[in-house]
Amino acid sequence: MDDYPQILHHGAANGVTGSCHRLQLAVDRALLIDCGLFQGQDADHLDSLEQHTVRFSVEDVLALVVTHVHIDHIGRLPYLLAAGYKGPILCSIPSARLLPLVIEDALKVGFTRDRALIQRFLEEVQGRLVAIDYKTWHTVIDDERDCIKVRLKRAGHILGSAYVEVDAQDKASGKSQRTVFSGDLGAPHAPLLPAPKPPYRADVLVLESTYGDRLHEDRRHRRDRLKAAIDRALENGGTVVFPAFSVGRTQELLYELEGLIHNARSERWRKLEIIVDSPLAARFIEVYRELKPWWDAEAHNRLRSGRHPLSFENLYTVDDHEAHERTVDYLAESHRPAVVIAASGMVSGGRVVNYLKRMLGNERHCVLFTGYQAHGTPGRDIQRHGPNGGWVELDGQRIDIRARVETVSGYSAHADQFDLLNFVRRMRHPPREVRLVHGDPRAQAALQAKLLEWAEGAGHELIVTLGGDYVAEKTENEGAVPSLT
Repeated sequence: MDDYPQILHHGAANGVTGSCHRLQLAVDRALLIDCGLFQGQDADHLDSLEQHTVRFSVEDVLALVVTHVHIDHIGRLPYLLAAGYKGPILCSIPSARLLPLVIEDALKVGFTRDRALIQRFLEEVQGRLVAIDYKTWHTVIDDERDCIKVRLKRAGHILGSAYVEVDAQDKASGKSQRTVFSGDLGAPHAPLLPAPKPPYRADVLVLESTYGDRLHEDRRHRRDRLKAAIDRALENGGTVVFPAFSVGRTQELLYELEGLIHNARSERWRKLEIIVDSPLAARFIEVYRELKPWWDAEAHNRLRSGRHPLSFENLYTVDDHEAHERTVDYLAESHRPAVVIAASGMVSGGRVVNYLKRMLGNERHCVLFTGYQAHGTPGRDIQRHGPNGGWVELDGQRIDIRARVETVSGYSAHADQFDLLNFVRRMRHPPREVRLVHGDPRAQAALQAKLLEWAEGAGHELIVTLGGDYVAEKTENEGAVPSLT
């Protein structure tokens, strides 16, 4: 075990998408933590095939551990199986329920709409899923050489999200190491989800750094800003468009909007239409309702009082494409205020693009971002240039931005710099090494400086390295394109 464990990265080493981290425990034994798609600027240097291809060895992978079901963490799963991976897929119980829905949608968009082929692949995935209770050790292997165990704890990012503790013991040498992979950590006070609690200890921590250089607004401030943006739409007869991922962000926004409507005094607010225009999001809303046991205490208090935070009178869902087109036309041409939540969260495709093509040019409307916009995505361009009267290209069409563009950072599903620091410094036994991943270089450098400053003040010996310095080399495996036949 002199040279092991080693950590290598097959994605998200110095970007925010494509998460895929390898914990090499021996020359012939490894764990894979996530296997996600590259998006935005992270994919710019890759052609369409390379964005998805698995070019690393899979023969030595004992298990794939999934932290959560966002596409930038599981989107390469079909390619992983096509490359020959035959092991289990470990995840939390809620993630085991949500993951097939995400993969089904990815297959429809990227491969085929043949129902029989998709069903065959989903059955293959379902047969690999191993759902693990939070806070429970799961033994991956225990033989004469190694004892390798995995434990999941709640990460507070989306429902089912987890950070991963890996205990690895080399029986020959007696050496052991606990490696923790943060996945994506949520911010405190997120709707529906309890805040993540740091682990008791870690020897090595692989830590996300999405907002390593920023602080979020507090919950009351963000709710006030959300209400103010919608109030302006009520006055102007416009629509507030939320680009939002189908899983996680959509449900959190509905939870917050239900609270605003419940407490509203004006008749206009009580009659405000909340429209979810995403078939996938509508399916996730149903599953989220089924997964109530994993909601936080505040959400259960609402349920006990007779409220339904994901199923309320003002909520409407749009299903088929014809209904979508009618809704876009109606809201673009009428002066009836409404709130629309539609995917994709970074405006890289999906139905939200049709709304923005019709509404960005009209000052009555508002685009409200509540999540991270990766470099190179249309969402980032709108967020950056919209407040200055700039333009954006959508579906090859240049559109001048006259609608208001606002960002409420407090709704981010990611921990900010303060929360990330707390995740480390509140451990009873903090790590000797922190590896920063899942952040742009500026965010990683800022968090690195803060962690080292804390360690010096606390008298704690700490090495903080950047994931981009430890990117895995490509292997001879040229990758395989998924075949659903």
